[in-house]
Amino acid sequence: MNSQELFEESKKIIPGGVSSPVRAFKPYPFFVAKGEGSHIYDVDGNSYVDHCLAYGPLILGHADKTVVSDLTNQLTMGTAYGAPTENEIKLSREVINRIPSAEMVRFTNSGTEATMSAIRIARGFTKRDKIVKFEGAYHGAHDYCLVKGGSGAACLPDSLGIPLDTTKNTLTVPFNDEEALTELIEKEGENIACIIMEVVMGNIGCVEPKDGYLEFLRKITEENGIVLIFDEVITGFRLATGGAQEYYGVTPDMTTLGKIVGGGLPMGAFCGKKEIMELVAPNGPVYQAGTFSGNPISVQAGLSTLKQLNNDFYTSLNKKGEFLRSNICDIVDELSLDISPVGLGSMFQIYFNPNEVTNYAEAQESDSERFLVYFRQLLKEGVFIPPSQFECNFISSAHKMEDLEKTVNAIRKSLKVAFEL
Repeated sequence: MNSQELFEESKKIIPGGVSSPVRAFKPYPFFVAKGEGSHIYDVDGNSYVDHCLAYGPLILGHADKTVVSDLTNQLTMGTAYGAPTENEIKLSREVINRIPSAEMVRFTNSGTEATMSAIRIARGFTKRDKIVKFEGAYHGAHDYCLVKGGSGAACLPDSLGIPLDTTKNTLTVPFNDEEALTELIEKEGENIACIIMEVVMGNIGCVEPKDGYLEFLRKITEENGIVLIFDEVITGFRLATGGAQEYYGVTPDMTTLGKIVGGGLPMGAFCGKKEIMELVAPNGPVYQAGTFSGNPISVQAGLSTLKQLNNDFYTSLNKKGEFLRSNICDIVDELSLDISPVGLGSMFQIYFNPNEVTNYAEAQESDSERFLVYFRQLLKEGVFIPPSQFECNFISSAHKMEDLEKTVNAIRKSLKVAFEL
């Protein structure tokens, strides 16, 4: 069956025909046959240079030989135990040795579980109820964080099925706005347990913190006894050995991880200061658990991946990012387009927006319809990115220069089509 036929079948038994909404695009998504290195292959016989990379986990590309070999060996020894393994200790040490804020680690099954648990622990630690998130930030599909963009306590659930009582303690402010956060903390500070944030807003595209903003956050949270949580599900092990907190030189109280920490398998983690983490059961009174937490297959994939990520690895990977972003900027100048390429490290995106994007509201002003023309043309040119400019695009170590050159040429052609040049 081809992708169109599979999608028609899928819609009959899977809501929307997909297992996650972002995978859906018109007229129908392609169905994957396999991934290998820097490429993904669909059931229709097409090959794409992959810059989606499963939305970030595949920093080594698809089916890395070392990871596959180690997983094959682990599979012969069992897939789940319901008991501790030595590899959990090894992976925990890898995390602690890399992430500046990590003194203790607990593994989960997803980034969603990690952020949900970190918020619960912050509430237990501070004995406060309210949390602050930034407009447009995505911290997983749990009730406390699915809140629309809006300021202060004027928050509504962003999904049916979430009671207002659940989100009444979730406060939102614009990203990169010191004044708005200062006002909120002056009003609610003694009730706020934590501020949770994507250090780089990778779920509205790719928005960096302004100079000094992270330092401001660190200072104001310390002054008010608020737990600062960096959600590094995307940036953890992506921007540097120690994630965005190493990259920017600001250390939070807690960090949530996902994607790369599981080496392409389902996995999440939360970590932080010992005095906070020791509140977690069975040591302390904050309950967190999961049948598959610390699953030996996912733990092995994480170990096999992290052991390959050293300083030389990031130097090489980030050079590829610089090459691609530089060429995108040259194309934009060459074609005299009023759009905004962004990115850092091995992350990149283009906002179809003439203005600089520093927060969610500004990102929403981008031209989504024209972006979809660009996206569809990229597919025709053999390049796959997420079907939204409010997601981030990635590069892996498996991408060769010929892949990046193909991407550059595809972007030039696709921008011409999108702008009818």
